[in-house]
Amino acid sequence: MHLTEVIQKPVLTEKSFVGHANGVYTFLVNKKANKVQIKKTFEQIFEVKVESVRTMNYDGKEKRMGKFAGKTNNYKKAIITLKEGESLDLLNDL
Repeated sequence: MHLTEVIQKPVLTEKSFVGHANGVYTFLVNKKANKVQIKKTFEQIFEVKVESVRTMNYDGKEKRMGKFAGKTNNYKKAIITLKEGESLDLLNDL
């Protein structure tokens, strides 16, 4: 899997911004990527040291538009904790 395919985009919500002060960042990642691939990719792209990676798989939600039923896409989210003293200016890197 190529570097650009592993990490898709950051999750920019109020809850995710609370962790930025502690060096915790949240990203959407490829569903097939494992923790080791996510860690190596993150360290190569942002040039920081990663302490831990936690991942969560989410099922898409059921949605309706009138009589048509469907669902949103499934996705995987990674919570990445940086080592002590490391930081990432996420808004400037976008």
